[in-house]
Amino acid sequence: MTYTGDVQPGGAAATRELGDATLRKQAVSEMANNVYLLTCRRTGAQLMVDAAADPQACLALVAEGGGRLDLVVTTHSHWDHHRALADVVAATGASTAAGAADADGLPVRPDRLLHHGDRIEVGDLVLDVLHLRGHTPGSVALAWAEPGGRTHLFTGDSLFPGGVGNTKNPGQSFESLIEDVTTRVFDVYPDDTWVYPGHGGDTTLGAERPHLQEWRDRGW
Repeated sequence: MTYTGDVQPGGAAATRELGDATLRKQAVSEMANNVYLLTCRRTGAQLMVDAAADPQACLALVAEGGGRLDLVVTTHSHWDHHRALADVVAATGASTAAGAADADGLPVRPDRLLHHGDRIEVGDLVLDVLHLRGHTPGSVALAWAEPGGRTHLFTGDSLFPGGVGNTKNPGQSFESLIEDVTTRVFDVYPDDTWVYPGHGGDTTLGAERPHLQEWRDRGW
């Protein structure tokens, strides 16, 4: 089936073949959190992005990919993105990683603290870490580039179709987030970069780029 990025809680995962990797996307919980599983096709190594809400669904996704789980990256410290983290780690023995500034807010102390410019290796796959400050102090995104192809960007709650993440609560900053998203995402990656957000459907940087000034003007 053609990958569209449209998944629903309780429904099947969507699968996308990306040459050296296979991507699976699953929606869970009443908040429609997205859980992503990236599998290295040569080695079978697997990376999960956000063990959100539903341990059974997360572990079923791991099983679909082949059964092993090497690393769970939590994009930020908001509770809906890590409710299943402790159970998934206990069941799989996976290592964990998260942005350094968000580490104290997680139920499992990260094995690795992530900073802007870091790189993560999972099998043959190498992902770049982007620190996007504003939704939370330690929010991170992950960028993986297909060899000779497009970049795939997992943005957590920092970038969605139609705008950046919520910055209306105490401790959040729209000015910081829009600046980081502009300079660390839109100024770096091309229009065909595929964006996988923490909730809802996917988008591309090309679809969102024309609206950056509109987002700045409205302040969210």
